[in-house]
Amino acid sequence: MEPNGSVRTPCFPGARDFIELTKPRITWLILASTAVGYYFGHAGGTPWLRALLATLLGTGLVASGTAALNQWYERDADRKMRRTSQRPIPSGRVTAAQAFWFGALLSVLGIGMLWLSVNGLAAGLCLLTEVLYLAAYTPLKQRTHLSTVVGAAPGAMPPLIGFAGAQGALTPEAWILFAMLFLWQFPHFLAIAWMYREDYARAGIRMLPVLQPSGEATSLQMVLYSVALIPVSLGPSLLGMTGKVYLIGACVLGLLFLYSGIRAAAERTILRARQVLLASVVYLPLIFGLMVLDRPGW
Repeated sequence: MEPNGSVRTPCFPGARDFIELTKPRITWLILASTAVGYYFGHAGGTPWLRALLATLLGTGLVASGTAALNQWYERDADRKMRRTSQRPIPSGRVTAAQAFWFGALLSVLGIGMLWLSVNGLAAGLCLLTEVLYLAAYTPLKQRTHLSTVVGAAPGAMPPLIGFAGAQGALTPEAWILFAMLFLWQFPHFLAIAWMYREDYARAGIRMLPVLQPSGEATSLQMVLYSVALIPVSLGPSLLGMTGKVYLIGACVLGLLFLYSGIRAAAERTILRARQVLLASVVYLPLIFGLMVLDRPGW
């Protein structure tokens, strides 16, 4: 930042700055969800490693490109929030133009790889995910708290992309994975929104905790979505995707996740919201791990 308040224009951004634009931690979560979808879409008995790697690489490129384009779009809002003010663009380490072309290049490469090396359905789903995220969810954040509902759709697409990469079609098994990830996102993101509501308010982002500072509506939705997640999470067993170990484990994990939401509803504090966030990041890998380990015949 220059003394007059203008943002310094960098000449040679470092590799670390471009890597930061891709939001690696989120991208790894996306790839894990994609791999789970591929695992359940693959019928077995046919070569799979090359197609899996192509699916993951293509999806990872598109996810990274989407993250960079999202930061390009939200650069002004990011400057106003403490937790995002040091990202590459608002800090001046990368220009907006550099971030845009970097994100666009990764997206084109990823979709092209999926189209040529996997199949058209996986490529189309990846493109749809990016369009929904950038053209619907991102601009709606400045207009309505219902943006989280819109954003949960592209957020739940990775298992569909993985399933399509393996099978070239979408069956009820793919959609139950989508539904689980769709519902899981609400307690997760509502907890984040509650923890950083002051930051979001400064940037004009209309998250529910910003519009209703008491937290009643936020905590109620955390509980309701956690309740809905429990029966949906049993769907893989009902569809024959998993066995009894998963069925029991899903019930236990779902109830523990719900308990964190109930505590947050009883004590609407940042501490309780952080515990919901922690419960969410523990819940997802555990339930996916149970699913993978308890697949019949594998």
